[in-house]
Amino acid sequence: MTLTNIPIEAYDYVVNGKSAMEWVMERQSVKTDKDSGITNNANDWAIETMNNARYPLELLLRVINVSLKTNAIVAGLPVLVIE
Repeated sequence: MTLTNIPIEAYDYVVNGKSAMEWVMERQSVKTDKDSGITNNANDWAIETMNNARYPLELLLRVINVSLKTNAIVAGLPVLVIE
């Protein structure tokens, strides 16, 4: 699956030193542990636990939306003056 037209500003929302979008994409990817051979597949988890095969995509879309809205709110805050 390929998503296009994601506003670059969505990557500006950072949590614990990493873009929230990158955090979600990293955790929703399919990974196989090289030592154990166990595959962690977010797609399987979404179907088995959430009963929603679209969950990984929906989560990413929500994080994009929250990132953009949070950036807009922060940009609108007044400058903090400490005297």
